[in-house]
Amino acid sequence: MHTDDVDLLIIGAGMAGLTAGARAVRNGLSVVIVEIGTDVGGSARFAGYAWTAPSHDVMDEHNPRGDIALKRALVDRFADGIAWIRSIGVEAKDAQRILSFGRGHQFDTNHYVDTCRRLIVEGGGELLLGTDTERLVVEHGVVVGADLTAADGTRRHVRARTTLMATGGFQGDLALRTAHVHPHADRMQLRSNPHSRGGYRLATQAGAATGGDDAGFYGHLIPSGIPFADPADFVDMSLYYSEHALLFNLQSDRFVDETLGDHLTAMALLEQPEGRGLLIADARVFRDWIVGSYVEGAVAVDKFALASKRGGRVGLAEDLDELAYLPEEWGYRGEAIRNAVKLFNEQASVGAEPVPGRELDRLPLDEPPYYVIETVPAITFPFHGVRIDDRARVLGEDGRPIGGLLAAGSDTGGLWHRAYAGGLASALVFGLTAADTATETAHRS
Repeated sequence: MHTDDVDLLIIGAGMAGLTAGARAVRNGLSVVIVEIGTDVGGSARFAGYAWTAPSHDVMDEHNPRGDIALKRALVDRFADGIAWIRSIGVEAKDAQRILSFGRGHQFDTNHYVDTCRRLIVEGGGELLLGTDTERLVVEHGVVVGADLTAADGTRRHVRARTTLMATGGFQGDLALRTAHVHPHADRMQLRSNPHSRGGYRLATQAGAATGGDDAGFYGHLIPSGIPFADPADFVDMSLYYSEHALLFNLQSDRFVDETLGDHLTAMALLEQPEGRGLLIADARVFRDWIVGSYVEGAVAVDKFALASKRGGRVGLAEDLDELAYLPEEWGYRGEAIRNAVKLFNEQASVGAEPVPGRELDRLPLDEPPYYVIETVPAITFPFHGVRIDDRARVLGEDGRPIGGLLAAGSDTGGLWHRAYAGGLASALVFGLTAADTATETAHRS
């Protein structure tokens, strides 16, 4: 078995891992990055914005149950993260509003991850693609590296002063999803790269604590019955406009305030019978949101036309009464849906509060025709994960840092609890934090 000795071993070459690697080589560290896939970038290649809450108050309002230290670190270090992106020659555009409460920057994530890879290699770092991490090596309670296996069966042992887990979460592992996200989480389509599955098991086998329980997941609503054919579908098929529509479960009831965010509605729908629902929009929503850009600068896609073309359960009702004639095989009570939309419109027209409430878009859906899509949730990554402190150090069951082990990005848990304010921002900030923590360790050695 070939043996190496490095300052920092990074497992995972996505946003967090590449950020940490590029920063570490700039800090003068020797680096090895291990990636099970055949290319770098992971799910970051499908993103386009780094954003989060603009202040502690806003973060606490929208993510009240998240770990306080991690929330503070994310907000406080976000500007430095954007400055880092620009410092390596990647354009990050001016700040803009994201969702109803966030602020962030559009940037070319493909340019960013490819630039990080170039900096790592030019700085003497080594990138091992198609390589599996068999186990973390623990000596006297300290992680001292890992045993690796390449695609051709070649085995390799890397000793490291610090090891960083950055595999992007465990959404690719159906057993972990059903155990830690929801008993029916296995029915959701995977809205991310398929390789994110190994870091959680590696870290827990080394003694890492995990959390939080019932924390939920980040994802979006998509049309039912349409498999993803290409990573571009992760955005094109996401029904972000649900925040302005009405969503009904199989019992023909609204069950959530849709306006608070499509990503929150996705979690709520998973809890409903069969995890599917009927999304109804009118001509105003179609005009302003279905064929409009969800975020300024994003490419607009007619998601209704796309779902129809791909064979999804869609329908167009010329007026409110036509909603009563939904296909029986769909399983919804058409008359009850029609009556519920009618009641909602009556309440909205006189300023009455519907149940559930509508905090943001309170306008009635009274402009025909009506656009109907059956929808289900899809998962991008879980909020349950490996516990860390604000220096990216993995915590053991006793709450103390495990020597030699760090984690960043979607492998971590505790930051989000049934709330979300930017996964790319978290990977960026804690990837940089992990590199700086590893640098401190190397300089003490």
